[in-house]
Amino acid sequence: MDREILFAQALERVKKTAKEQGNCISKEQVEEAFSLLSLGDEQFRMVYDYLHKHKIGIGEPVNLDDYLNDEEADYLETYLRQLQELPEFSEGEKEAVTLSAMAGDPDAQKCLIQIFLPQAAEIAKLYAGQGVFLEDLIGEGNVALTMAVTMLGALEHASEAQGMIGKMIMDAMEELIAQNIEEAGKDRKFADKVNQVADKAKELSEELRRKVTVEELADETGMSKKTILDAMRISGNKIDTIQIK
Repeated sequence: MDREILFAQALERVKKTAKEQGNCISKEQVEEAFSLLSLGDEQFRMVYDYLHKHKIGIGEPVNLDDYLNDEEADYLETYLRQLQELPEFSEGEKEAVTLSAMAGDPDAQKCLIQIFLPQAAEIAKLYAGQGVFLEDLIGEGNVALTMAVTMLGALEHASEAQGMIGKMIMDAMEELIAQNIEEAGKDRKFADKVNQVADKAKELSEELRRKVTVEELADETGMSKKTILDAMRISGNKIDTIQIK
């Protein structure tokens, strides 16, 4: 198998293992993951730098607060201060609430949401800096938390609840980031379309020394009328070298 493919697969295994361990992995685990590739010290240093940039600690967790910008840090501080007003539960009480939530008690499910709200905020810090506002990540995580507490009946033991809830929160945040990336790609595609039409319209307009019609632009450039009309609509009809009927 191609060495680059093996490297990419090993890196994905490392990231997956770290995620399951609270975004932390040991050097021994990293070295084992890349054992087939016989990496040198410099190559391992590059791997560790990459992991650190992705908030994965080597041997011990990284301080996620160090990755937040000032606006995110201020928002998080205010949000966590508000959560401090919620009631506190002992470990025994948490287990009792979890068991009741697993049995379908709606009041217990509401309490469990309150218990896990700080964890959702903590998880959100893992995904900060990936194109989605921290506030939106927390909001999406809280929605997933609200759903998760109603689905605990499928578990056998209360000790499994934290893992299930945490996974659903993380999955929701990852899905939000993926959607944002997809939307950003669409926006770039739309922007490229508008710019292409605007540039061609400007060239033809300068040649004719007047605004051009959609039909003239289509005939001259080979672009379809639909492409031109879509670009005009996306731009809010602000391509000023095209005549609007």
